[in-house]
Amino acid sequence: MTGPFVLPVRDIAHRAGEMREHTLEVPAPEKWGEGLVAVAEGEPVVIDVRLESVHEGILVSGEVDTEYTGICSRCLIDIAEGLKVEFQELFAYPGEEETDFEVQDDHVDLETLVREAVVLSLPFQPVCQPDCPGLDPVTGERLAESTGTPKSEPLDPRWAALQDFTTSHDDDAPRPRG
Repeated sequence: MTGPFVLPVRDIAHRAGEMREHTLEVPAPEKWGEGLVAVAEGEPVVIDVRLESVHEGILVSGEVDTEYTGICSRCLIDIAEGLKVEFQELFAYPGEEETDFEVQDDHVDLETLVREAVVLSLPFQPVCQPDCPGLDPVTGERLAESTGTPKSEPLDPRWAALQDFTTSHDDDAPRPRG
């Protein structure tokens, strides 16, 4: 079997203590993620991986470096952020027990492992900045793009009579004497 995520392990299989390191740069084969953000199809995915032979199989550990794109969950502008994810999984030798990942013939296929690590680390409610104020509930404008003019709050008609009163106290105003 061949593919961009497939690594040969023939030279280290069943040789506990042997190790190999690889760096892969492959395009994402499809869109990864279904929420507000996802890794786009064709986006470069850089994988630094270490394959270690152990008695039970091949221990695969590494780091994925890629970028996700989508929209901010508060203000709905486009965002793009880098993403680094660490992963570790045992690819067991074929045998009696069912395992999620197995050494297949003389190779391991990392695609499912890498995809799951990336998708599970995508933010559920991504924001363009940590303190994104979102959208104005009345106008729908982005609050982060303030024009400098103060936003007037909608006036409740029950409080309209108080509109002309000020909160500042004028100490120089004459006071009625009584």
